[in-house]
Amino acid sequence: MATIREVTRMYCDKSDALASLSYFGTFGVYFSTLYLAVISYGTWILAVPLVVINALSGVRLYVLQHDCGHHSLFTKRWMNDLAGYGLSTFTLTPYWMMQFNHNEHHKFLGDLEHRRSGEIHTMTVKEWEEAGWLHRLGYRLYRNPFFLIPVGGIFVYALRYRWPKNTAERGIWGVIVHDVLLIGWIALLFFLGGMPAVYIYLLTVFVAACSGVFLVYLQHNFEDTYWDRRPELRHDLAALQGSSALDLGWWFDLATGNIAYHDIHHFNANIPSYRLRKCHQAIRDDFGLPTINWAEALRSFSLKLWDEEEERLVRFPPRDSWFGAQGSAGA
Repeated sequence: MATIREVTRMYCDKSDALASLSYFGTFGVYFSTLYLAVISYGTWILAVPLVVINALSGVRLYVLQHDCGHHSLFTKRWMNDLAGYGLSTFTLTPYWMMQFNHNEHHKFLGDLEHRRSGEIHTMTVKEWEEAGWLHRLGYRLYRNPFFLIPVGGIFVYALRYRWPKNTAERGIWGVIVHDVLLIGWIALLFFLGGMPAVYIYLLTVFVAACSGVFLVYLQHNFEDTYWDRRPELRHDLAALQGSSALDLGWWFDLATGNIAYHDIHHFNANIPSYRLRKCHQAIRDDFGLPTINWAEALRSFSLKLWDEEEERLVRFPPRDSWFGAQGSAGA
């Protein structure tokens, strides 16, 4: 682990030129595709691809905001914070609260006693066996990808982030200002393009939200991920083994700002997004870092529970009842 940490430090060098190219280049794609999608409204053979590209550029903006939260995009701390606030309106995410909550996620990654700090909640097999039928039903619905991705995406990005967790303790006015600016942005779209502009914008938000949840799920939900309880919990293993490396192609990496190489990011959050891919490709063979392809990524959505005995993520029990432990015993 010490050797890996030492090697990854070679990729922590920040470049304001590369950061600016990534930052302003992504904004350029975002605004241009939004404009072209609006003027193509009604001609869906043109509008739909533009909506998808715009949504993916929105995902990339979110990744850049995430980089700013770690102060790893630009060379200066104040530049990262300024850039992070500048992204907030277009990512629908209040910068300061995103930064605080995401740092909590890094702090408690892989800790079974602090699973609420993660983005996707995971029950253990034991908890499932002890749960009542209503709890099981709710968890089944929650972990169903056809619910989790579209409904979860809209809930988190369009609704939950209007008042993120820990807001009351950490920054009420910042969130209020953010929400007012977001309303102003939507009003500006209406003023410039009428309801077609608003409809296109809402559609891009929906596609971006679904893409974001898809990505967030795969970052820590895969068969050989890592969970443990203190004091046995090892943060280095939680970072490398509990986070995935999605090798889904160059275009996927471009659209997601290389955040798919999430194991290296959690192991060393000082690596800028524009160096993550290069870092992972340089060291994966030497240190045996596994990658996940498309087939395994899609299969991961069938895994629902953490098995503490086998130390892996598993499916629901094959003969599982819809009822809780008492209902199953009675049956």
